[in-house]
Amino acid sequence: MKQLEAAPPMAIARGEGAWLIDPDGRRYLDAISSWWVNLFGHCNPRINAAITDQLGRIEHVMLAGATHAPVVELSERLAKLTGLGHAFYGSDGASATEIALKMSAHYWRNSGRPEKNGFISLKNGYHGETVGALSVTDIPLFKSTYAPLLRHTVQVPTPDARLAGQGESAEAYALRCADALEAHLAEHAAATAAFIVEPLVQGAAGMAMYHPTYLSRARELCDRYQVHLIADEIAVGFGRTGTLFACEQAAIRPDFICLSKGITGGYLPLSAVLTTDDVYAAFYGDATARGFLHSHSYTGNPLACRAALAVLDIFEHDRVIVANRARAREFTGILAEVAAHPRVRHFRHLGMIWAFDVADATPGFSARFHQAALTQGVFMRPIGNTVYAMPPYVTSADEMRGLAGAIQACLADPAI
Repeated sequence: MKQLEAAPPMAIARGEGAWLIDPDGRRYLDAISSWWVNLFGHCNPRINAAITDQLGRIEHVMLAGATHAPVVELSERLAKLTGLGHAFYGSDGASATEIALKMSAHYWRNSGRPEKNGFISLKNGYHGETVGALSVTDIPLFKSTYAPLLRHTVQVPTPDARLAGQGESAEAYALRCADALEAHLAEHAAATAAFIVEPLVQGAAGMAMYHPTYLSRARELCDRYQVHLIADEIAVGFGRTGTLFACEQAAIRPDFICLSKGITGGYLPLSAVLTTDDVYAAFYGDATARGFLHSHSYTGNPLACRAALAVLDIFEHDRVIVANRARAREFTGILAEVAAHPRVRHFRHLGMIWAFDVADATPGFSARFHQAALTQGVFMRPIGNTVYAMPPYVTSADEMRGLAGAIQACLADPAI
């Protein structure tokens, strides 16, 4: 709060496409999709229309003894897209993580193996900031203060390609990290419920990208050692990595998939955890205590579900994934001069995510870069010394050129 006295938050009055507009009419390109949630621009007319229509029908009804058409349709469509036939809804990404962790441990308890209640995650991983989610997160800034409240979990080496040895390929490094996962499971699988992973990109680790072979090996190992695989696609799902879901690039199906952020196109809070028939069956029975007793008052909110259905309609009707592939190639070309800048290291790109590290960044870099970008009409928030762009899918080539120019202007200032 003290920092806000020196750098007050940017007041936003309205949005239009990829732009945020302040009360005085100044425009800022939303280069990070308002924390990775906005897919199809601000005030998208199709999503607006869906929510407006739903407002005239029912705004909310509890999903305990009642149901409604939007949540049923959304569940069926998500099941078809993921291959996971059962959906459980929450309110945000951390809620989805909590649901998946609890459901996995409860599955093993219902299956007569209560000792399988431990969790594994990747080093530098991020899965949310509620107590369970923070237990499998490995970002000290968020985690250290609350360490006494958290359950012990195990972190295995991250396949982040930046950490590969000299001359070692991203694939070879990913396989080396998978060997470490195998070594841990070989010794501790009997006490392990699940391995949770951000597929292909670890967002809070500075957009750490890795080879999909790691996911393939993780799936094989989890199968062999009878451990659930939880795919946290909260940030990377819905086209961010170039496929609708990142797991598709490894041709795997997880036991649980956590979805949020882009699911409603950045309009309303909603999360979902999709899982298998096998997991569902473990909770099926007459005893209440056998059921999954986890509830949110706004679970499966009709307005949020209608927004999500509108998002899926846009993906289907506009062939967004195909269009984004062409857009990504063009945008990567536009950013070529940024990639070649002498201060830039590890320029990387996957789908609709671009990132690089600033070699000579000093303490306070991210705040200075953020403020400098605002003066250039761009809204960006670097993570440590990592600058990244994750723009809405409606961003044009001209807008991307403006973003590239703004980044270069910031990099040209040695004081940043």
